[in-house]
Amino acid sequence: MADQYEMSAEAARWRMVEQQLRTRNIVDERVLAAMGKVARHLFVEPALEPYAYEDRPLSIGVGQTISQPYIVALMVQLLRVQPWHLVLEVGTGSGYQAAILAELATEVYTVEIIPSLADTAADRLEALGYRNVYTRQGDGYEGWPEAGPFDGIVVAAGAPEIPPPLIEQLREGGRIVIPVGMAGGTQDLILGEKRGEKRGGKLQVRSIAPVLFVPLTGKGGAEQYHS
Repeated sequence: MADQYEMSAEAARWRMVEQQLRTRNIVDERVLAAMGKVARHLFVEPALEPYAYEDRPLSIGVGQTISQPYIVALMVQLLRVQPWHLVLEVGTGSGYQAAILAELATEVYTVEIIPSLADTAADRLEALGYRNVYTRQGDGYEGWPEAGPFDGIVVAAGAPEIPPPLIEQLREGGRIVIPVGMAGGTQDLILGEKRGEKRGGKLQVRSIAPVLFVPLTGKGGAEQYHS
């Protein structure tokens, strides 16, 4: 039965890649391969596994969600991750996007503010063999300065603005993808690219698409998270 379930899940991932992603402007073959490889059903609550490969967000508890596959693929594609890149993720959640990034980059650093999610994601990623993912429980607004600078930064929560510490930790020529907007409303998915001769170069930004993410908490959000 277990083998049959895995075969069914693999077929569902193939349909997800071919019908939900490839037909909707996800063209990076490395991103498509990663989305087809990582078992999304292992990153959701057991009761929601039958819906794991549908193109919609799913609850992961404590008021948080795992983003729909298309949005994950879009954000990762925008980063243009190369095999030698260091990537920072803010908002580990279930660990799914960190696993996708780990298939593409040399090292992934991911920060989660909610202790229970941080612990569960760390255990899950370790159990799945992702040795190039480093997890931390803390406020992602501050990034992970001692591990930077980063070639790419992805933020999986809506923020009123791009946190200045993240801009500082972005390598020259690096990219950041983040939903920006007010709490309670939709946000704009923003792509920023650091340009200039020095590390403190200016961030050039453009809007990609309207999105709706859970709000960033901690220093970068409107409210503090209390565990």
